[in-house]
Amino acid sequence: MAKIGLKNLLFGVLTEGETVSYGTAVKPAKAVSCTVDITNNDVKFYADDGLAESDTSFQSGSVTLTVDDDDQTVMGTLLGHEVSQGVMVRNADDVAPYVGLGRIITKMIGGVLKYKVEFLCKVKFSEPSQSDNTKGETLEFGTTELSGTVACLANGDWSKTQTFDTLAEAQTYLNGLFG
Repeated sequence: MAKIGLKNLLFGVLTEGETVSYGTAVKPAKAVSCTVDITNNDVKFYADDGLAESDTSFQSGSVTLTVDDDDQTVMGTLLGHEVSQGVMVRNADDVAPYVGLGRIITKMIGGVLKYKVEFLCKVKFSEPSQSDNTKGETLEFGTTELSGTVACLANGDWSKTQTFDTLAEAQTYLNGLFG
């Protein structure tokens, strides 16, 4: 299997109560890259001079997204900032909402394209750092990098994944995860 693409990055604001639901799917921008790092528990219990029990379950994670645009309306929603008449105001008391985050990964298996949906059930993003450069002798494209923390839902779920034969099937499944 070879991963050869990344597309259809979507998020929706999470509502977690007796049931779990996500708001309307929003495309933050075009996906450049997505890195998900998972931290697992690594606990061992020894008894009678040997390993008796071990646990390698999910503990937490982080996600780093690189996107091609930092649209104020989208960033305001994702980071919990107020946007009014095209102006985004960042306030020290703003709280980013938890969101569900999904993407489609194109992969090739035995010469055949497949489309894998990866969905993180509960992510909270933090304010990105900014780095800007002047135009010099050669043009450089800039991107926006967002970092988030991956957590579990109350029921313990933290991720969903499914692979499809067609992009249309993958898009339908991913869109169906949102309200």
